[in-house]
Amino acid sequence: MADHLEASVTLPSDPASVSAARAHVAGALAEWGLPPDAELCDTVRLIVSELATNAVQHTFGQSPTFTVDVVLVRDERVHIGVTDSHPRFPKRLPAAVQQDNGRGLVIIRWLTAECGGRLRIRPTREGGKTVAVELPWPGAATGRPAETVIAAARQEP
Repeated sequence: MADHLEASVTLPSDPASVSAARAHVAGALAEWGLPPDAELCDTVRLIVSELATNAVQHTFGQSPTFTVDVVLVRDERVHIGVTDSHPRFPKRLPAAVQQDNGRGLVIIRWLTAECGGRLRIRPTREGGKTVAVELPWPGAATGRPAETVIAAARQEP
């Protein structure tokens, strides 16, 4: 596999774009050899859903589009980033038990930590922000080639 693979898509800040973002990233992961039923694929789809939803809901119409980038580096780690043009950084909100929303960043932090990854939020040169997650690619932690780990995952019930 190549040392560096990238896929990127820019979508309108519309709720319908969340599923398009998820499909784009899942398609890239599948193209790079990760089966759709792999645990990492499920985790990435959920993270992308939360990040894209945040980009749509919390930019208050000030970001007409958002961009989703996914990068695989040396079969070791996958980077997922969602960039919008709104300058306000996301904040962790106290989520009341009855509250229907406000837990997205908490979910993302938990999933990222659970996978041994990291979450970063950084400003863009244009005045917006990128919320990015880095996760280990299957096989990176074990030293086994990704193809071996992925093949074994396909055989598990």
